[in-house]
Amino acid sequence: MKRKRRSFSSEFKARIALEAAREIKTINEIAAANGVHPNQVSAWKKELIAGAGEVFSKSGSGREEAEKAEREKARLERKIGQLTMDLEWLTKKSKELGL
Repeated sequence: MKRKRRSFSSEFKARIALEAAREIKTINEIAAANGVHPNQVSAWKKELIAGAGEVFSKSGSGREEAEKAEREKARLERKIGQLTMDLEWLTKKSKELGL
């Protein structure tokens, strides 16, 4: 019978990789405590260290998404303002015409 592969959440991987990067415990101790192979802990640690520079880059996907959301919010606020002005103008004109 073939064993099903386990999958770990990104939060779990990050927690394990950070613990390994701190080097308070050995890789073997961390692996044993969390039920993973020491090679996997080392791989996650290397991946964390290799990708650490992306956290501070301007082209990070999280930062781009936040800027895009901010631009969309500003566009919608301008549209709301324009529609509010149009509604006030139409209300005023309908009162003048007795509608």
